[in-house]
Amino acid sequence: MDHEAVGTAGLGRLHVDVTRHGRSTVLTPSGELDHHTAEVLAEPIAAAVDAGATRLVVDCSGLEFCDSTGLNVLLGARLRVEELGGEVHLAAMRPTVSRVFEITGAEAVFTVHATLEEALRE
Repeated sequence: MDHEAVGTAGLGRLHVDVTRHGRSTVLTPSGELDHHTAEVLAEPIAAAVDAGATRLVVDCSGLEFCDSTGLNVLLGARLRVEELGGEVHLAAMRPTVSRVFEITGAEAVFTVHATLEEALRE
């Protein structure tokens, strides 16, 4: 499998690693995704899509918190990628993050995987 490090972004409470796995661009946010840190994830997502990525996998295993602003970043990414014929997958959500998706109903509009490996197999 092709695995290439693409870059990183960070701002105190949130750090995002970006890698390539075959045809997938994997974004791995670690820390807290909220109003103050949302751009730390939004910027690498936009850069990946601008570079032609149409299959994004967000590895949520290191995401400790996500508020409505963070959720909106992911929903916006989904809309933009789907307009290009692509898809956004979420993987390995912790219970506290998963609960935000359950409460808002957002889990119904994403393909959610139990593990990153599962998300990359499809």
